[in-house]
Amino acid sequence: MASAPPERRATLALGLCVEEKLAAKLAQFAVSIGYWDDPYLQHFVRLCKERKAPEINRGYFARVQGISQLIKAFLQKTKCHCQILNLGAGMDTTFWILKDQDLLPDKYFEVDFPLIVTRKVHSIRSRPLLSKPILELHSEDSLQGDGHMLDSKRYAIIGADLRDLPTLEEKLKKCNMNAQLPTLLVTECVLVYMTPEQSANLIRWAASSFETAMFISYEQVNMDDRFGQIMIENLRRRQCDLAGVEPCKSLESQKERFLSNGWETASAMNMMELYSRLPQAEVSRIESLEFLDELELLEQLMTHYCLCWATRGGSKLGLSEVTC
Repeated sequence: MASAPPERRATLALGLCVEEKLAAKLAQFAVSIGYWDDPYLQHFVRLCKERKAPEINRGYFARVQGISQLIKAFLQKTKCHCQILNLGAGMDTTFWILKDQDLLPDKYFEVDFPLIVTRKVHSIRSRPLLSKPILELHSEDSLQGDGHMLDSKRYAIIGADLRDLPTLEEKLKKCNMNAQLPTLLVTECVLVYMTPEQSANLIRWAASSFETAMFISYEQVNMDDRFGQIMIENLRRRQCDLAGVEPCKSLESQKERFLSNGWETASAMNMMELYSRLPQAEVSRIESLEFLDELELLEQLMTHYCLCWATRGGSKLGLSEVTC
C-alpha cells in the first residue's frame, strides 16, 4: 500500500487540530452517518454538510468509546455515588446520555468559558428535550441561574476560566460541589491550550481538592516526531499555538504530569491501541460505514492522540483497577 502523500497527512493533521475547537461539529457529522447514537447533539450544533475524512470519524469514534468506558467504570466502582466535573465541556451531551442509561452521578458539573456557556444555556432553556431531563430531577419548577450559569439538583453548568482556580472553586461551591464525594474530572483537548504551568496548577488543584478522585484527559501525544511537528508548524502559521504541547511528547510524559502533581497512579494509551481493543463487532460495523484505503494515515492520526487517566485515594473502591 502506498504511503499517504505528505501534503494529505499535513492537511488532515491540521484539520483535526483546528476542528478540536469546534469538536461538536466533528461529533455531529460522525453521528449523522451512524458512528454512534446521540439524539441530543443536534440541538446544540448544526450539522456541517462538509464531509469529514473517514480517518477523523474513526478517530472520534474511538475517543467517544474510550472516554465512555472510563466514565462508566468510575460510576460502577462508586455505584454512582459521586460527582463528575467536565472541564472545558463545550457542547458535550454526556449528562443526557447517562440519564438515559440510568447512570447519573449525584451531580454532574460542566465548566467552560462564559461565552460558550451562554450559548449552551440558551439551547437548554429553549429546547424541552434538553431542559425536561434536568427539571425531572429538580425539586423546583424552574432552573436557577443567569446567562453564564445554570444550576439544578443534579446538573450545573458554570462559566469560568480554568486558569483562574480561586474563582472556579468559588463558583463550583456555589453550585454545591461536594469535596467529600468521589470525584471524576474530565478534560478533552483542553490542557494542551493552557501553558504547562497553568495545566499543572489545575491538575494539582484537583488532586488537593478531592480525597478520592480520578482524572481523565484526552490529548495529543508523540508531538516530537515529524507528524507531530507538521501539526504544530501548520497551526502556528494560522496563529494558533498549542501553548501546552510540552507534556505531549510521549505517553510517559503524559503520565508524569499527573504523578508529579499529587496523583498516585497514572495510565496512558494511544488511540490506536484503544481502537484495537474495542469489541470487534462494533468495529466491523463502523468500518462498513465508509471506505478507507489509507490505513497508514489512520494509524498515524491515532498514535498522535491518547487517553490518560490518573487516580488518588479510592483504594476501597478499586479505582486504581480502572482501565479501558
